[in-house]
Amino acid sequence: MKLLQIERLLASSALGLALVFMSGPGRAQQPAEQSPQIEVPLPDELPAPTAKDFGVTVTAPEAAKADAAKPETTQSVVVDQPANAKPAAEPDKAASTTVTAPAEANGDAAVADKLRDIITGKQFDRVVARKADREGVDAFYKARDYKPLWVSHGVADDRAQAAIAYLAQVDSVGLDPTDYPAPDFKSATTADALAAAEIKFTNSVLTYARQAQIGRINFTRVGADIQFELVAPQPEKVLAKLADASDVAAALDSYNPPQPEFKALKEKLAELRHGPVAKPEEEQPKPLVRVPEGKILRPGMKDPRVLALRKRLDIAGNKDNPVYDDAVRDAVKAFQVSKDLDADGNAGTQTVRALNGEQQTKRVVANPIDTVIVNMERWRWLPRDLGNPHVIVNVPDYTLTLYNDGKVFWKTKIVAGQPSKATPMVSAEMKFITVNPTWNVPPSIIENEYLPALQQDPEALDRIGLKITQDPDGTVHIWQPPGAGNALGRIRFNFPNKFLVYQHDTPDKYLFAREKRAYSHGCMRVQDPFTYGEKLLSLVDPEGHYTEAKLQKMLGDNEININFPKPIWVHLTYQTAFVDADGKLQFRDDVYGRDARMIAILKGSERKVADIAIERKPDASSKPVKVTPGMYGGAGGGWGGGGGGGSGFFGMLFGGNRPQVEPPGYRPRGFIGSRAANNARFYH
Repeated sequence: MKLLQIERLLASSALGLALVFMSGPGRAQQPAEQSPQIEVPLPDELPAPTAKDFGVTVTAPEAAKADAAKPETTQSVVVDQPANAKPAAEPDKAASTTVTAPAEANGDAAVADKLRDIITGKQFDRVVARKADREGVDAFYKARDYKPLWVSHGVADDRAQAAIAYLAQVDSVGLDPTDYPAPDFKSATTADALAAAEIKFTNSVLTYARQAQIGRINFTRVGADIQFELVAPQPEKVLAKLADASDVAAALDSYNPPQPEFKALKEKLAELRHGPVAKPEEEQPKPLVRVPEGKILRPGMKDPRVLALRKRLDIAGNKDNPVYDDAVRDAVKAFQVSKDLDADGNAGTQTVRALNGEQQTKRVVANPIDTVIVNMERWRWLPRDLGNPHVIVNVPDYTLTLYNDGKVFWKTKIVAGQPSKATPMVSAEMKFITVNPTWNVPPSIIENEYLPALQQDPEALDRIGLKITQDPDGTVHIWQPPGAGNALGRIRFNFPNKFLVYQHDTPDKYLFAREKRAYSHGCMRVQDPFTYGEKLLSLVDPEGHYTEAKLQKMLGDNEININFPKPIWVHLTYQTAFVDADGKLQFRDDVYGRDARMIAILKGSERKVADIAIERKPDASSKPVKVTPGMYGGAGGGWGGGGGGGSGFFGMLFGGNRPQVEPPGYRPRGFIGSRAANNARFYH
């Protein structure tokens, strides 16, 4: 009987050993440096094993020893054997190896099945809200048979851990980590939970990539005078890039703007956060100096009231000089322009009353961190490639900078739009320069300024060299021929754009002496326009050998266009925070309130939908002004320095029909109409 039991034990053990060693997966689960463990179940009716009888050292696990006394419990025998032993070979008595049974199959296939169910299911739009993202996710996972991107062997893999770590610190690039949440992969212990966590994190990553590239705030929510071609990254390509990336953090960071200006702001943001940050303060208004009323003050006069003018307008130089010199005249003219007064440079009753009646209010200075963040946000609206060469206009700094090969090539001052007639934000290509430009007065100025002026003074246009004609349908045209007194000066720089603005010369050179130069109707007046022309042409047409002198020789009464062999990109920006050439962080006034608007969005309820564009009504600002036909003469006729048609105007003044001017609305800056050689409209 004992012999029979031993034979049955040997047969059972041999069969178990053979099955285990023939199983590849069972061996593959063990580390190479360890010996395999084999657990062999023993029949319940056998007595305690005596493997010494067949030359094998047998040990029982602690649990098996504890259960040995229970007749219902199956015992296990752990057989020590060399890892490289063959199933049929005789066991090595000197070796001690532990072998275990095969592990459970990999669970990634189950996660893939659940991913397929989620992505192809009817509720997928509740998991991934954006249609473009859903399409990209579907294409990406379908192409890899729904294999997880972030999960391996039932846990978040190294790729996921790197992405989670990067997204946790995106505040360093002006974003908010809470906008890109990471799921709790550790608590996901089932295929369903792992698949749900996978999709949730994929959605966070795609949201980050899109907002890092084109911004958290869509520009349409900030103003109607902003237009950029935003190019969001394609979701499928984002996921493919991360799947192939050897450095996940670097791949994610690549969606931020590459410009040195953005990176410089990033460094300053870190410094502000790690150093003391001043709380928002209220800038107290300076007490106004009252200018006594009296006779009109004109250039050349000597009057004690000039002292008050110098202090009131903060004119540089000797504040105790009573002479009404050119500096005083220019400061008065600048003030008159800012208040839409007749800018004659004389301090008359209306100007003095405006000086004394102006209300100065205290201004709240924004938190510098908030200001830097919204400026970083606006960099995300700009093209990734700014062009070479290219022009950057910084409106709050009132500067224009020409770049070539990534370096400053030339820089000058500008006059920008008034707060009520803001210079827009846009990127466009400069294609030609016009010497001796014609100024076609914009509809807003025709309607709001010149027609009312004509009602009071029929010769008003004559005195400033303007012409007026009227089409048979009643459309009124007012323009100014080329010349030294032309509002555009002697040269204009054309980059066709939606807002019909451009850069040009100006006869009002005095405005460049002002520190803050928001005086135009939206276009940019350039301080040194002929130098600007020379610099531009030296880069795009060096064979033309254009110089300032050569350009000035073209001055005359006829428009001359100089076409560029290749266009130059012009970017109109709004940088209230930037790092200067010396590495110092600079701040400028929020002239148009764009900072305030964007900060309010980021800190309010609108933030949740801020990256979704909103529709705005079509801009009707270029719509021509129409009055009663014949009031200012027919086509080809004129009034105010050219042609007849005056009877209709005088009839209007003295009891005739009044102009049927269309209801006033927002108007752009001005235009160059059909009379101009370029056949395009622009605003001044």
